[in-house]
Amino acid sequence: MRIGLSSYSLDGEMKKGRMTLEQVIDWAAAHGAECMELVPFAFRLEDPATGRIDISRIGQIKRRALDAGVPLCNYSVLADFCREGPALEAEIRRVCHEVDIAAELGVPRMRHDVCGFRRPQAENTARDFDRWLHVMAEAAARVAEHGKQRGVVTLIENHGFFANGCDRVLRIMDRVGHENYGLLLDTGNVVCVDEDALAAAMTLAPRAQMVHLKDFYIRTRDPGDSTQFDCAGSWFRSRGGKYLRGAILGQGDLDVWAVLGAIKKSGYDGRTRHTPVPSAWPMPAGSGRKRMPDGRCASFPGSDLRRNWKHFVNSPAALGFPRFFLLKKKRKSCIIFHAIQRKKTGAREGKAMACPCGWAAPWGADF
Repeated sequence: MRIGLSSYSLDGEMKKGRMTLEQVIDWAAAHGAECMELVPFAFRLEDPATGRIDISRIGQIKRRALDAGVPLCNYSVLADFCREGPALEAEIRRVCHEVDIAAELGVPRMRHDVCGFRRPQAENTARDFDRWLHVMAEAAARVAEHGKQRGVVTLIENHGFFANGCDRVLRIMDRVGHENYGLLLDTGNVVCVDEDALAAAMTLAPRAQMVHLKDFYIRTRDPGDSTQFDCAGSWFRSRGGKYLRGAILGQGDLDVWAVLGAIKKSGYDGRTRHTPVPSAWPMPAGSGRKRMPDGRCASFPGSDLRRNWKHFVNSPAALGFPRFFLLKKKRKSCIIFHAIQRKKTGAREGKAMACPCGWAAPWGADF
């Protein structure tokens, strides 16, 4: 299993000109990522006027990833097949063109939506889903067939408010019924439709070919700055009206430990990426963001992704028994796994544990 990072996590830095895609790849490699997902929001790999694929630019990105030792493993794009006539055909052609870009990148998989994830709530009903199911499935099947010809497996992700939730995702997959069509499981997105993250992981992990790790804060009262669809900096609302905001993995309200235990138990052995919304991701040093001025990895500050993951999935924590420390001082926060910290400091049970930021907590403190 490879643990990696999505370029979406540093999308804001690229949009503001603080980082290039090459720098994002280097940053991911420096923090222990073993693979990289590309999401072309802050960058494009084609000419916007002509649609011509920029082979030269793709070559540069591939070389940078190779030099950094971070293979490109997935390409994720938006799509909306809830259309009719010429508009639907144009969208299918556009997504097939994205498959061509993925093929040039040499990635084995491409995730694409089947509907707009910002569909108005009034159009997210079960009746609407039944109306558009065959259209979405037939379009996805055509894209999957094109992907098969180009050597790229296409994936659906439980995403947004319409094509989300266990039943709907499985119905789409079964309706598509293509050997080249699979699932990218996002462990957090199900809360957008008010489903339980653990139950969803247990249901969908056996069919997953990729996993996105995500965490959310969940509230039942308005924190004061909520919007409907701005999920990159503000509280937004689930389909049932709860208030959600992206969180650093393990610091939100989802039972990440139990979710990972369910993924492990399912036998999943694919690629896993941490994809916090940009607002939950501490920026690299010099970015102007002060939450994590040393640029440490947000999901497991102070150490690398792989080392923590190995401890994570092979310990009681992955089976639902969180044994770690949340150590805070002012605006700094660190997650220190007990086995790793004990090895580093020679500490023993019963003694105080010191965080790198200078804060101490007693052994056995729980989150």
